[in-house]
Amino acid sequence: MRLRRHPRSLRTVLTTLTAGLAAATCLTAAGPATADPLATNACSPTVSLDRFSDALDKTTYDGTFVGNFSALAVDRNGDLAALSDRSSLFTLDRRTLSPTSVVPLADETGAALDSEGLVVDRDGTRLVSSETEPSVRRYSRDGRILDRLPVPAALQVTPAGRATANQTFEGLTLLPGGRTLLASMEYAISGDSTGIVRWQTWERKGGPFGPFVLGAQYAYRTDTNLGVPEVAATPDGRLLVLERGFTAGVGNTVRLYLADPRHATDTSGVENLTGQSGVRLVKKTLLADMVNCPSLGATAKQPQPNPLLDNIEGMVITGRTHGGLRVLLVSDDNQNAVQTTRFYFLRVRA
Repeated sequence: MRLRRHPRSLRTVLTTLTAGLAAATCLTAAGPATADPLATNACSPTVSLDRFSDALDKTTYDGTFVGNFSALAVDRNGDLAALSDRSSLFTLDRRTLSPTSVVPLADETGAALDSEGLVVDRDGTRLVSSETEPSVRRYSRDGRILDRLPVPAALQVTPAGRATANQTFEGLTLLPGGRTLLASMEYAISGDSTGIVRWQTWERKGGPFGPFVLGAQYAYRTDTNLGVPEVAATPDGRLLVLERGFTAGVGNTVRLYLADPRHATDTSGVENLTGQSGVRLVKKTLLADMVNCPSLGATAKQPQPNPLLDNIEGMVITGRTHGGLRVLLVSDDNQNAVQTTRFYFLRVRA
């Protein structure tokens, strides 16, 4: 596609989107926010929930089911790109979240993707991860495959590698500066200790739109029985990390962490991760357990420890506010009658 002569800066895009989301009064599920973003609706000392929206739950757009959302990204014009794991890529209006377009995605053979992670690159192309091979492909805005990134052998699904299908690349994020791409595995690969998941990076070579080649790899330990469905780079190079799990008859566990990979060991040459000495894992700090958020009148269609909770899977940083970050989460309803497509508007002091 044609590149803009003077592309908008990330700060401009985030500012635009922040203003748009703040204006979305039709989505407000709580009263007006106070001056202190954490004075009310606190989930923890560092995270508050402004509001939530179920407006898109069980809706359709242009004949396509709106849901199954696995990832969110800020587009260059401030609107949102929303990825369905059923091979659909939506554009959502930044003010109302209403769909304005949808593009089908497929692999090189035309088969559907189990698409999980999403990044809008500097040139407006879309980087999309799939958890079945796994893979990271680059798509044009109209859904054409432009490129496919290399994946280390160990992270490929068995028998080619040591990963399990549907437990691989879930999160995808571009670090500040646009030169490092990071994908998070959802669960551990064979030979690694349960709960230690690998994060793969790629480094951009050449100019600002150059190709990505394999970079360092890091190890992150999840809480017991939880996986990593999403990561999002903060402006200072750290990462917001979602950890998630589900117990039938009980409901979802969703926790938000702040992680710092900058002093972690490059584990690309470590065959088995078993907690051995000499391997520095990514450090993490709990920001909030979502069970402690105010429900704000939300209802659940199945048992949940907090009716606000659902299968939260997508996350994007949409701007800054009062010394913190505006963060938007979305749940994947799996096109299931007892699950909900729900957006969560958070303020995070990280």
